[in-house]
Amino acid sequence: MQTMSPLDASFLHVEDGVTHMHIGSVGIFEGPPPGAGEVKAAIAGRLPLVPRYRQKVRFVPLALGRPAWVDDPHFNLDYHVRRTALPSPGGDQELRNLVGRVMSQQLDRAKPLWELWLVDGFEDERFGIIYKTHHSMADGISATDVGMLLFDVEPKSEIVREEAPWSPNRPPSGARLLGQAVRGFFGMFGRTFRWLRNAAENPSRARRRASDGIVGLWEVGWNMARPAPKVAFNVEISPSRNFTWTSCPLDGLKQVKNVLGGTVNDVTLAVAAGALRRWLQSRDIETDELELKALVPVSVRTENEHGELGNRLTAMRGPLPVHIADPVERLHFAEREMDKLKASKQALGAEAIWGLNDWFRDFAPPLLLNPTAAINFSTRLFNMLVTNFPGPQVPFYVLGRELTGVYPIGFLARRHALAVAMFSYNGSMHFGLLGDREVITDIEQIAGYMDESVKELLDAAGASPSEVSPQFV
Repeated sequence: MQTMSPLDASFLHVEDGVTHMHIGSVGIFEGPPPGAGEVKAAIAGRLPLVPRYRQKVRFVPLALGRPAWVDDPHFNLDYHVRRTALPSPGGDQELRNLVGRVMSQQLDRAKPLWELWLVDGFEDERFGIIYKTHHSMADGISATDVGMLLFDVEPKSEIVREEAPWSPNRPPSGARLLGQAVRGFFGMFGRTFRWLRNAAENPSRARRRASDGIVGLWEVGWNMARPAPKVAFNVEISPSRNFTWTSCPLDGLKQVKNVLGGTVNDVTLAVAAGALRRWLQSRDIETDELELKALVPVSVRTENEHGELGNRLTAMRGPLPVHIADPVERLHFAEREMDKLKASKQALGAEAIWGLNDWFRDFAPPLLLNPTAAINFSTRLFNMLVTNFPGPQVPFYVLGRELTGVYPIGFLARRHALAVAMFSYNGSMHFGLLGDREVITDIEQIAGYMDESVKELLDAAGASPSEVSPQFV
């Protein structure tokens, strides 16, 4: 049994009937689709590497503590690995429609919080895999690490079987969970004493950390007093989702940042802002005085934490300068604002908020979790999720079939009908756009605007898509 961190638990607490807090990806592979039995056998052989895949959520009675991960004694791989086929003609649009339907359904909290869909029925010789997991179980980096465990870095076709039958641990009783919550509450006094003792032994360090935390909390509070502007996609959302994607060469984005300045992340923010500017203008919305804000997750995962599930993130309120027409000026604005954020204590303030919950450890009732989760997912703070995380720059394989493209899927917070996730893989940057089907009815158009936004930056940097990559999707 393992108690969830405050951040992991927050993704469960903010979820409701329309706010689904699962994330995922859709991968496209070359070659004939493997059989469902082959895929299940390959996954079963590696389940010991990721024990969380056979654990479910157990809630503390009376909601007096954070939920815990416990072994599911009824775990059945057949429930989690499913097979389906695309309707005719079996193209990319049919796959996008399927992804939207899969992401519209919440995960069953009575079972381990993940699903994998094997998709065949393509018009040509390829197949897809849709992966879906709850954000309480993994962030983008840890999900990528797990993918590296489940996939191969060379085209192997043999199946690695599980060495020994799995024997689940006995689930904890409600009384045990309550007892742990009570111990967590009284343990708070011991932690307070140790903190005071450490502060007395090293007062300069304690003052520095306290000062950074206070400044960070002040910056978070100041941001709350300066709400993000409301735009066409900051409305009440439905449970229905739609999804699309586009890609561009990663070396093209690197050339843009090398010539024009900034980082690849700054470039992707400028790309997203350029696409949103076009889309808002297509709806006759004035953009010249409009500066949107993005929820930009930042990984704080250390090297020795790679391969571990769970969330090691903090968040920043990043710039989306849709008010700037010139693509180069837009990039320079994003670069300057991100530099200011990195130099600020905003991330420390977000960590301090979660630290309040962690102070109580196992005793952390919704009375504490709900307000801190509401602050981090507040409609007042940001307009949309824009997340970018690096992936492997070598090809991956499943049962000898090469993964040719992988498109990340974010989540939609309350009153946020659009999210953009980005993932670099094997020389390409893949953009995944998730929308509310009832609000964002033209999500393909936004993807087209992403392409235009990339192209204008490539042109400004003196490169064209054909010069940096043989294909621009």
